[in-house]
Amino acid sequence: MISVDESSQKVYTLRSGFIITRQSKDIGTSSLVELWVATDLGPTLLQIQQQKSVYFVEHHFAQQVQSLAQQHNIPCEINPLPLKTFQLNSVCACYFPTRKLANNLATILSEHTITTYESDIRLVDRYLMERYIQGQVEFSGPEQQLNGYIKVSNAQCRAAKDYQPKLSVVSLDIECSAHGVLYSVGLDSPLDSRVIMIGEPQACAETPIQWVENEKALLYALIDWFNRFDPDIVIGWNVIGFDMRLLVQRAEYNKVRLNLGRGKQSCYYRQSNQSQQGFITIAGRLVIDGIDGLKSATYSFDSWSLESVSQQLLGEGKAIHQVQDRMDEINHMFHHDKQALAKYNLQDCVLVNKIFNKTHLLDYLIQRSKLTGLSLDRLGGSVAAFSNLYLPRLHRGGYVAPNLIPNDWIASPGGFVMDSKPGLYDSVLVLDFKSLYPAIIRSFLIDPMGLIEGLQLPIGKQDQQAVPGFRKAQFHREKHFLPNLIEELWHARDQAKKDNEAAFSQAIKIIMNSFYGVLGSAGCRFFDTRLASSITLRGHEIMKTTRKLIEGQGYEVIYGDTDSTFVSLKNQCSQQQADDVGHALTQYINQWWKQHLAEEYNLTSLLELEYETHFTRFFMPTIRGSETGSKKRYAGRVTTAQGSRIVFKGLESARSDWTELAQDFQARLYQLIFDGLDATSFILDTVEQVNNGALDDKLVYRKRLRRRLNDYQKNIPPQVRAARLADQINQQLGRPLQYQNRARIAYVITTGGPEPIEYLRNPIDYDHYIEKQIKPIADAILPFVGLRFDDINAPQIGLF
Repeated sequence: MISVDESSQKVYTLRSGFIITRQSKDIGTSSLVELWVATDLGPTLLQIQQQKSVYFVEHHFAQQVQSLAQQHNIPCEINPLPLKTFQLNSVCACYFPTRKLANNLATILSEHTITTYESDIRLVDRYLMERYIQGQVEFSGPEQQLNGYIKVSNAQCRAAKDYQPKLSVVSLDIECSAHGVLYSVGLDSPLDSRVIMIGEPQACAETPIQWVENEKALLYALIDWFNRFDPDIVIGWNVIGFDMRLLVQRAEYNKVRLNLGRGKQSCYYRQSNQSQQGFITIAGRLVIDGIDGLKSATYSFDSWSLESVSQQLLGEGKAIHQVQDRMDEINHMFHHDKQALAKYNLQDCVLVNKIFNKTHLLDYLIQRSKLTGLSLDRLGGSVAAFSNLYLPRLHRGGYVAPNLIPNDWIASPGGFVMDSKPGLYDSVLVLDFKSLYPAIIRSFLIDPMGLIEGLQLPIGKQDQQAVPGFRKAQFHREKHFLPNLIEELWHARDQAKKDNEAAFSQAIKIIMNSFYGVLGSAGCRFFDTRLASSITLRGHEIMKTTRKLIEGQGYEVIYGDTDSTFVSLKNQCSQQQADDVGHALTQYINQWWKQHLAEEYNLTSLLELEYETHFTRFFMPTIRGSETGSKKRYAGRVTTAQGSRIVFKGLESARSDWTELAQDFQARLYQLIFDGLDATSFILDTVEQVNNGALDDKLVYRKRLRRRLNDYQKNIPPQVRAARLADQINQQLGRPLQYQNRARIAYVITTGGPEPIEYLRNPIDYDHYIEKQIKPIADAILPFVGLRFDDINAPQIGLF
């Protein structure tokens, strides 16, 4: 396609691309927006000139704002707009030639208690969101071919659709001394794989090695590699907080300008003072950390070490396993076997690439960017995603966004959790509402602007104009955006499922389900307890009513949690019988809700109850030491054509902070009881094996230190005591300290207390494991078959 620049009548080619990096900066007396874009012709720099910063003030402050701007010699153009605040006050827009000037006046206005609206929106983010540009962009303008990229000055941009970028990726990993002096840098990409290593050249048998003389030469070789192979994305494991941070530090030490960016621009590392999180900026390239990326895609692992995640996802891992020996081994290899170190270095890079490919992580991040406009490296960002989607629509609806609320906000109720009925059951069905909170938003038209518009309607006019919510909320039937946004995402996810686009489906699910969390978070500018409560309390109402409907059909509801209802069929049923009941119940309840919403509210119900699972045997425990039923903890057996398996939720078998002994014991004990077999012999055998040391390898606790080791002052849990002992011994042996900063510790309980597994000094305390691991598990379920652990174990104790 072609486009015409009307000011010059020049014709430019209209191209498509995908945004890699974005920034705005002040140059002289104006601001410039720069977008690095991946295109079919290669990397392209889009420059959008003379972009004005803007925020809003209430109209009655306009003259005072103009006066303050003139007093401080700040050029400010003030224009009235047909927009208003959520308090229904008219506003004016304040335009500034640079970001700095806008920020300076905002500070002055704050000192004069004049509220500014949307002054925290970044210039580049506003430019993109107001044009609905979400990852994909169409652009035109005068093009200039430079060294390695195309530059488009005075670019004109608009939203694009269905552009699939082909992004080049390199996995990077460094090896260094304990003091942070670089040994080597590993690089693995489809274009080139090598290790850049300091040392005298040697013949390389396996790993491709580029030999360099010293650390400064290594940094220059790395810069040359980036200029030559020009990757769009850099990935790694803790690659920002460790690898990139150290590269920047060593470049500063060696007085090397680390020009890893496109256009030979330097990269910059900064660290948040509050969270200590690191950020890296490289022009035209993104750095994505594998740990943060997987967390954003809702992956969860007991340990986030590369070794542990690799083993779980790929079935393979690193060459060095012992944490306390790793630094010693790396030092030894660098001084005595550099080729072994190169192999180890490159292996880490390859593992990260394999993890990204296995999980389709980059595909997920690309789809998320297309849906929300978030940058690929913006991990988390639910609030930002919501703002990107909602703000431009809100402006077109006649409003400016509110500011963040002060600290004295009112919390909203959480999800509905029903008191459970503890017991051992045959045939329990699980019925789930499909995406309950998004369905409530769609069905009851819940929306930030819709709330403001609805509150302006007369009370009692709900049938005609407004839909009632909770906490005195009511929502406009016509003026809203969020229900339609969710509807678009809902249909897109259904299509993605049909097309087997797993990454796209997952991205939509996470975004769609985050909208309630955003509205219920005081960190979101649209937070209002009436919004969040109208979702959660409606959920409570739906779950309670659904329970009554089910019990009215002659079945027993034994538990409910947020959107799931557990139904006892009261008898042992075949799979076909259970399926028939499950489908009949969901059909009946869905139809009831459709009729109820139509008659009561004149609304269309989008609530959809689904039959999810038939547990042929099911156990709901009590709270430990009580007769009250527990919540979010149960176990059930699922039988399919492939066999049967027991699903554990919230119990010891599903928790990584319980020992392997506890997990194995619980799994086998429940299997015996679900089969209707006597578990007495198994329990006695297990106790005997523990006491004679046959299960020592299963007695290890593995727990994460949630804080820095020195931050534990008053309450000292066992894992902290073990970690302190380990680092005390590490220090005595001259080894690096391993547990000072939120590490993961493996330890056992000995007669001398908790001790790290690498430095055991006392015998294992077997009584601890019997009393604290085996007995609680046994006594949770045994009473439901007429037994107690102490009664079973008493004869054995009497032998000693």
